Amino acid sequence: MEKHYIAVVGGVNVDICGRSFETLIPRDSNPGSVRISMGGVGRNIAHNLSLLGEKVYLLTALADDYYGARLREDCAANGIDLRYACSVPDGRTSTYVYLTGPDGDMALAVCDGEIAKYVTVGYLEDRLDVLNGAAAVVMDTNIPEDSIVWLAEHCTAPIFADPVSVTKARKLRPVLDKLFAIKPNRIEAEALIGEKVTDEAGAARAAEAMLTAGVRQVYLSLGALGLYCASADERLLVPCPRVEPVNDTGGGDALTAGLVRAATAGLNVKDSASLALACAAIAIEGVDTINPRLNLASALQRAGL
Repeated sequence: MEKHYIAVVGGVNVDICGRSFETLIPRDSNPGSVRISMGGVGRNIAHNLSLLGEKVYLLTALADDYYGARLREDCAANGIDLRYACSVPDGRTSTYVYLTGPDGDMALAVCDGEIAKYVTVGYLEDRLDVLNGAAAVVMDTNIPEDSIVWLAEHCTAPIFADPVSVTKARKLRPVLDKLFAIKPNRIEAEALIGEKVTDEAGAARAAEAMLTAGVRQVYLSLGALGLYCASADERLLVPCPRVEPVNDTGGGDALTAGLVRAATAGLNVKDSASLALACAAIAIEGVDTINPRLNLASALQRAGL
């Protein structure tokens, strides 16, 4: 086992993206293009971390089907180590189907992610030494809630949580005091604390509530306004860098990867946010969910660090 590595616990799936050439017309067939790529929040974060120079183990569940084989090949080709993943012989590989308009902004999505239920407490318990030996553990909320709770209570490595969605974000409520860092967007933060977040003042209140609950660092995405950051010593809004987006779907995963990479480099909250936003900017300038042009040197330059 590597002396320094990141462990990512979360979902993998096949992304099928339909992008219309013109404004989407509901309940109609829209001319456009369809692309298939390997994805999933956990896998995407792991891929971005690999591009940023980290050794990564991905702890997840994969089926023994066609798309499962494709995912295994893809991870091997992109520096994502699956040796601790579990195989589900009769399962169905998770599939994420989404539609975007010509601007690349997601309009609708459906995710078949039932296989994530196999990331059980028992599975994690068998791999606890791997988790505790990591420089950081990244956890997405695609895994079952009891697994999230067990992991938070037993893992001694710093845990970074990606809430994934409004519904899944609520799984983190019982373990906020165990998290080193959390990266919600505005509506995920609302689901966690029960208050509206519409501006910087609302973000400040939400972040304060999460700090009070025990999270050590909060990075709350306000979209084009930037990233509101909070810790015991710092409270600030870091603006987004200038960007010309091509595909918005991978920005959040790259942002999380940037935060983890910044932490392993010992950066403070402000610089961590700047690096993470730079990673997100590079990510959404690419056609696919993962932009292969992302690397640590380019992200540092973009962040001005």
